[in-house]
Amino acid sequence: MNPFIKVSGLSYQYDDVEESNNKAPILNNVSLEINEGEFVAVLGHNGSGKSTFAKLLNMILIPTEGEILINGKNICDPDMTDDDVLELRKNIGMVFQNPDNQLVATIVEDDVAFGPENLGIAPDEIRKRVDDALRDVGMSEYAHHEPHRLSGGQKQRVAIAGIMAMMPRCIIFDESTAMLDPMGRKEVMNSIVRLNREKNITVIMITHYMEEAAMADRIVVIDDGRIILDGTPFDVFEEEELLKSCGLNVPQSTALVHLLQNDGLNIDGKCVGLEECADAIAALILKEV
Repeated sequence: MNPFIKVSGLSYQYDDVEESNNKAPILNNVSLEINEGEFVAVLGHNGSGKSTFAKLLNMILIPTEGEILINGKNICDPDMTDDDVLELRKNIGMVFQNPDNQLVATIVEDDVAFGPENLGIAPDEIRKRVDDALRDVGMSEYAHHEPHRLSGGQKQRVAIAGIMAMMPRCIIFDESTAMLDPMGRKEVMNSIVRLNREKNITVIMITHYMEEAAMADRIVVIDDGRIILDGTPFDVFEEEELLKSCGLNVPQSTALVHLLQNDGLNIDGKCVGLEECADAIAALILKEV
């Protein structure tokens, strides 16, 4: 099976050196494959290149070098027609950090309908897509509300619904929970996981929250424009010292398990998420009793 996204030798350098704060490429010779239906978290410290990577995948930026294939089509091909670009952009949606930057209408359902309308979708189909998308993110009861009166988490879920109504095969979340409180982050993460598990939508999530990354199938760590780790959450978080050297941590629950293991306690299982770590510690206690 061919990967849904294939990145080869990808590099990017801002034209304005001052914008990149240095002369080194913000991304340097990155190669990566992502299969359809995968949930991939991308980690990195500020300025590591992770958000630039997201914008390249969504054709907001054009690579300095290398190529990006989406569903087998090279999006860097200079001979691509406008129709080719439109078709590819239908497949890749993007949710940004600040939901206010993506909300354009005065009523929630009108906002969700905005994308499909611009794609020329028939009105009856738009109605169905809007209803389905709002239901999928748990916002049906707010369909006739004003977006500016919603909480941060609710606004972000409306932004996700707007992307979903366009029916992309992949959604990129670029620090989409960074401006939310813990409850808002939980609401949005539940929606993201449900989209991936139930709708088989490929998810690429740029985040700096380790607990969110632990929910992914796979984690890619970018440091100074290069991929330094790529594996399951368990495999990546086992490299605690390497992550710390890049300015990153592991989830607090995982750090606790590592401390207990370093003290000689035999904790079984691949502990990454909060519940997994709690279960492993509880099993150890029961074994000792």
